[in-house]
Amino acid sequence: MPLITLANVAKIYRHGSLEVPALSDFSLTIEPGEFTVLAGPSGSGKTTVLNLVGGLDRPTAGTVTVGTLDVGGAPAAVLADYRLRRVGFIFQSYNLIPVLSAAENAEFTLMLQGVPRAQRRHRVNELFAELGIDGLEERRPSDLSGGQQQRVAIARALAATPDVVLADEPTANLDSRTAEELLDLMRDLNARRGVTFLFSSHDDRVIGRARRVVRLEDGGLVADTLRDL
Repeated sequence: MPLITLANVAKIYRHGSLEVPALSDFSLTIEPGEFTVLAGPSGSGKTTVLNLVGGLDRPTAGTVTVGTLDVGGAPAAVLADYRLRRVGFIFQSYNLIPVLSAAENAEFTLMLQGVPRAQRRHRVNELFAELGIDGLEERRPSDLSGGQQQRVAIARALAATPDVVLADEPTANLDSRTAEELLDLMRDLNARRGVTFLFSSHDDRVIGRARRVVRLEDGGLVADTLRDL
C-alpha cells in the first residue's frame, strides 16, 4: 500500500477575480521508505505538492491520501493532529524559534504532544549526537551557523518519528559543502532508519542524490525516474 497518493489533483489559487493554476490533473504515489525529490523550475508546482501532502493546503479537485487518511477532505482538527504526529517539516529558512535553545527547538513538537521533559530531552540528545551537533544543545539559533540550524530543524522533524519528512528547498540558504554534507546525512537516515523523505528542489545537488526524481513543469508531471544509487 502506498504511503502517499495524489490522484488527479488540481490546485487553483484565487486572487480576487484572478485564477492561478498551480497543479492540473496531477497524480503520484510514494511508497514507504522512498527518498524522492520533486524537481522543476520555480512555479512548477513543487511546493504546492508538499503543502497538500502536509495538510497545509487543500486540493481544488482530486484526492490526497496519506496512509488511510484523506488529507484533502479531513476536518481542521484532524489535520492539526496529523501535522503534529505524522509529518515532519524542514524549511529552507529553518523556522527555528529565536528565544528557544537548540534542544528546546528540537523538542518543540514532542512538547506539544505531551511527551515528558526527560523523555523528549533523551530523544533529542540522541538525535543531536547522530546529526553531529551534540554539545550545541543550549545555544540559541543566532549562535549557530546555517548548517547547524538546519541540523536542528532536521532533529525537530525526526524527533516525533513521523510517517514522512517534507523538505522544501532545504539547501537553498547553505553553501555547497554544507549542503552536500546535509544531503548525505539525510540519505544515511533514509537508509538506516527507513525515514521517508519527499523534497522539493531545483538544486542539482539534491536531485543528484535522490533515488527517485519526479519532474514537474507548469503544474504537471513530465518525468518520473527511479535510480539505483
